[in-house]
Parts: sequence; structure tokens; C-alpha cells
Amino acid sequence: MRRNAIKDMENWKNRNDRKPLILKGARQVGKTWLMKEFGKNYYKDFVYFNFDEEEELKAIFDTNKNPYRIMELLSLISGKKITPQDTLILFDEIQECPSALNSLKYFKENANEYHIIAAGSLLGTLLAQPKTYPVGMVNLLSIYPLTFDEFLEAADPSLYCYYQEIKKDSKIEDIFHTRLLELYDYYLIIGGMPECVSSWITQKDPAKISQIQRELIEIYENDFSKHNGKVSSGRILMVFRSIAAQLGKANEKFMYGAVREGGRARDFEEAIEWLVSAGMLNRVYNSSRLEHPLPAFDRLDQFKLFVFDTGILKQMAGIDNSAILLKSNYQFKGPLTENFVLQQLTGQFDVAPRYFSGNNKELDFVIQYGTDIIPVEAKGGEDKSAPSFKKYVSEHEPRYALRFSKRNYRKDGFITNIPLYLARKTRELL
Repeated sequence: MRRNAIKDMENWKNRNDRKPLILKGARQVGKTWLMKEFGKNYYKDFVYFNFDEEEELKAIFDTNKNPYRIMELLSLISGKKITPQDTLILFDEIQECPSALNSLKYFKENANEYHIIAAGSLLGTLLAQPKTYPVGMVNLLSIYPLTFDEFLEAADPSLYCYYQEIKKDSKIEDIFHTRLLELYDYYLIIGGMPECVSSWITQKDPAKISQIQRELIEIYENDFSKHNGKVSSGRILMVFRSIAAQLGKANEKFMYGAVREGGRARDFEEAIEWLVSAGMLNRVYNSSRLEHPLPAFDRLDQFKLFVFDTGILKQMAGIDNSAILLKSNYQFKGPLTENFVLQQLTGQFDVAPRYFSGNNKELDFVIQYGTDIIPVEAKGGEDKSAPSFKKYVSEHEPRYALRFSKRNYRKDGFITNIPLYLARKTRELL
């Protein structure tokens, strides 16, 4: 499978101001595969070290701070000559060896000719605590599950070729629109976890996909229980397990009392921070004013939490595949659609999306694009009814207004209807 992040890694390799690179993201999103694939295709050779599997590695970093001495010892262990710029050095599960994570600053300061990429589980939670890693001495790259375009290329390469050619104001023929919508439905079921996508391509067995998703959820929940930090693992688990119910409410805003009766912010805010830092949840703040700059108007006590992968959320919510494939309307369709749209929008814009709720108006998402504020409606079907959205558009006449739905790509007055399968192309369609 081709991953878009490879292009970012290539840009990193060619930068004059390159620093050791840290890949962060939830467990099982493909960080290890990406590192090895990059080493295989963009360098003469690569060496791979896993701190979880090779205990003796830790002693090298615990007792040495000289990067050249460290490279000498790693070369002996790998049995390969490590050549600056020609050999990519890969450190996996680096969170298991804090001294290795800390050593990256010595490489940046004294031996930056070596190309180093590090990755690990729950690294985001470490990076959220600046004392535990070399601040300013590393480059960071977030890795996510496969986006819809990556999934489409893997599942149907010929249809992906057509998808690639879709530009602003393109006409999308009905036959291709129907096929792309079908793949969109498949994506809601399969999601973007590499193991699920790979299983679908090779076996086409929906029961196997569900099994993998259940096992992944179990792995994540076990990770919470292994967590030794100051945040209660029980509270992390309670928040995580509440997400489907939170999104299933008439008001999707996160409610502490929905996690546990009588629950308050002080009980669960650290658990939420941990899950967001770990890449497990995406937090979207309610904006008090729809003006530039959006982050200045965040209501920090009002937010929604979405799951990092739509397929995982589908499994957590217990949605049967037949509902997605056969029913035009099913319970939880709205939240699943919003989760999908957010997953595709993530990383496209410099400012993360917000939502708006107030003054008897509701906007699913709000995007800042330059100084423009873009209202966004996410519809799971072809339904055009969206009173708050339409009212906002008629009152403010924004330069852009986007409705994601199953309708074809078209412009209706101030509103541009973008088919859900094109959500990943939002920025280039503006």
C-alpha cells in the first residue's frame, strides 16, 4: 500500500535543516512499515533496532552520550557499516528507552549527518511532556490510519486513477459517482487501519475485518491498563468506552456525567488529554465566534471527541454492516459521517476544524482557510435539509460554504456540494 506520508518523509530527507525525525500516531497505524519501506526505497541501506525486543540496546544509550561511539556499537550489533546519509537508522518502540529518545539531541547537535527516524507506541503522551524528550531537536510527523484516497488506491487502482483526475468544477459521471460511493460505504466498514485494509484486499471477508477491529480495540484497552503514569488507567478506559454513547446523544458535546454519574471535569480531563495525545481521539472545540483567528475563540469547556479511525468507531458503536450498505437511514449515521469527514480533513488545513453551537444555530464543522471562515455541513445521505447551515449561509454569504453528502459534485448558490468520497480533496477543490 502506498502511504501519503512517504512524500513528507522524502521532503524531510532533502531538507538542509533536517533533524532526527519522530513518527507519532496511534498503535498499529503503520509506523514501523513506513520506516522500513522508506529505508528500502530511498536509501542504499537501513538498520533497524527495536527497543522492546532487544533489551541489550538500552545499555548502549544508558552508558554513552557520544553519538559516534553509539553508531560504532550499533554497527557492530547490526553487522552492517552505518554510513552517514547512505544508511537510514531506525529506532522502533523508542519509548522503552528514554536515554535513546534523549540521545537524539546529541545527534542533532554533534552528528547531524546521520539520518535517524524513531517511532513508538504512545509517543504522543511523552511528547506532551517536554521534559521527557529533546525539545526543538527533532522533527515530528503524525501518522494516521489510511485516508480514503489511500484506501481507494489499494482497493481499486483503476477507480483511483479516475479519482486523481477530479479537479475543481469537474463533472463526475454517474457511473463513477456510484462506484465511488460504494467504496465510501466500504471504507466506513473497513476503516483505514492497515491490517484491516490488507485483509480486505486479500480475503474480502467482512467477518475477518470485524475480528481484527475487535482485537485492535482490545489491544488499545490493554495499553491503557499497562499505562504507569499519573493518569488513572481506569479513567482512561471509561472515557474511551463512552465515546460511542457520547456521539450517539442528540447533542454530541462531550459530557463528563455521561462517563460516570456525577462525573466532573477534574475527574476525567487528564484522561482525555492522555487519549488525545496518544492519537486515539480527535478533539473538536466549540467556537464562540466564527471569525479569524478561530483558535482565539475556542470554548475550552465545550468540545466533541471523535475516534481516530472510522472503522474502529463503527465497531465500538456496534453498527451492523448491513445498515451501512442497505439502509438509507440508520441510527448513528450522523456521528459516523462526521467522524469520517473529520478524519479526512485532518492535516489539510493549518488550523484544525472547530464546530459551532450557539444562538440556536448548529454547524457540524468550521474551517479556517487563510482569513476565510468556511461553514461545513456533513450529511450521510442525499438529504439537503440543514436549517442552521442554510440560515448561516444566507445571512453571512461566505466566500465558501461546503456540504458533504452523497449528492454529486455541484454548486447550489453559495453552497458547494462535495461528495463524501472527495472530502480528502477539500483543500484542492476550494
